[in-house]
Amino acid sequence: LGLQFGSGGEGSEVGGHASCRSLGLQASRMGEAWMTARCASEFLGTFVLVATVCANGLAEQSVWSGVSIGCSLAVMIYALGKASGAHFNPAVSVALGLAGKCPPKDVFFYIVSQLAGGILGALVSMIMYGEKGITLGPGDKYVWWQACGVELIYTFMLCFVILNVACSKMHAGRNQFYGLAIGFVIIAAAYGGGNISGACLNPAVSVAIDINSAMITGTSPTGYSIMYVIAELLGAALAAGLFRLVRPEDYTEGDDGSSGCPMSARLLSEFLGTYMLVLTVGLNVLTKSVAGAFSISASLMCMIFALGTVSGAHFNPAVTVAVVASRRGKCSPEEGAKYIVVQLAAGLLAARTYCLLTGDTFTSLKPAGSDWTQVFIAELIWTAVLAFIVLSVATVNSSLSEFFGLAIGLCVTVGGCAIGGISGGSLNPAVSLGIASSGDLRALWHFIPYAFIE
Repeated sequence: LGLQFGSGGEGSEVGGHASCRSLGLQASRMGEAWMTARCASEFLGTFVLVATVCANGLAEQSVWSGVSIGCSLAVMIYALGKASGAHFNPAVSVALGLAGKCPPKDVFFYIVSQLAGGILGALVSMIMYGEKGITLGPGDKYVWWQACGVELIYTFMLCFVILNVACSKMHAGRNQFYGLAIGFVIIAAAYGGGNISGACLNPAVSVAIDINSAMITGTSPTGYSIMYVIAELLGAALAAGLFRLVRPEDYTEGDDGSSGCPMSARLLSEFLGTYMLVLTVGLNVLTKSVAGAFSISASLMCMIFALGTVSGAHFNPAVTVAVVASRRGKCSPEEGAKYIVVQLAAGLLAARTYCLLTGDTFTSLKPAGSDWTQVFIAELIWTAVLAFIVLSVATVNSSLSEFFGLAIGLCVTVGGCAIGGISGGSLNPAVSLGIASSGDLRALWHFIPYAFIE
């Protein structure tokens, strides 16, 4: 999308101990550089995060819990990023270790600190709420493999976003949006997959809830913590592997990424971003999320921040058409055609995934209570709004350097709330294709007018 990032800012030079690369921030050569300080940072950050998770669960705060937890992670990252890198999650530490961004010794000590902080945080919240426990496991109507699938996929997303916005050569120490991008992954996951698995995404959360609930209620641990931890660590490994593919310059000496990414990396970027977006759409709708539009916005925003400097982060055939048609040299027609094929393929795979994870399908792309005139007006106007914002904030000479992802992502909240009841608020042919292909195939043709309008 022609995104430009300044090279200045505190911590733009990444050096010192490799463990500081988790946020591209070099710890000072005073107290913060010592392992004791870094472990204390990880303990404190994980304590606050897990205590917030458990407090929201015990308060049965179904509407704002995802926002509360996501914000707790974001603010602690901004507070402690320069002290330890602000992992606060064993899966994140493992992902950074596998990606070569954190040495094994640091990974070990970080995980110990995180587990200790998480267990204490959960215990404090459970005592505060009158010695009540939290049941860890799949939600009603769901089984273990669906819950583990959600944990794997969204832990992958969390680790992948962290690696891209905070550890890559392109972004490490050069932006201030890293905490926002990472925290909003929790919002995307909490409302998208929370009804299925609880959206722990963190072995420290899973273990702390299971152990403390068993201790307080006098029962045996459920055993789901082991399943969740395995799924979360698999997600971390997947994130590390795919990071190497979309950021080959990080593993090529002398390559700072200024020459651009190879086509294979750009196409993989478009596939991953579109997949996570369409998956989050389907999970929110099929699980009847209380904050679907905001969750979908968060998923789009996070993946734009993560992959904007790889492929431009279109994740939408309509956006690709707009960028090509603008004739600003940001995307050639040949490249745009490849993007669209990959985006549609990702939409189809994401649709298969959310049908498996929920055991449910859409009945039709077009809401039964709307006519085609209403659909045409709704999708035309709000897809145009989305494309216009993309062109305005990311393809002009004075493009936004920090909040481009937020501006684009919030277009989904704008459109989803405004026209969701009229057309579904797809605003994206990849989303439309996924929904149409997952429902009654006799209504598959609905995709054609939707795609044309968008």
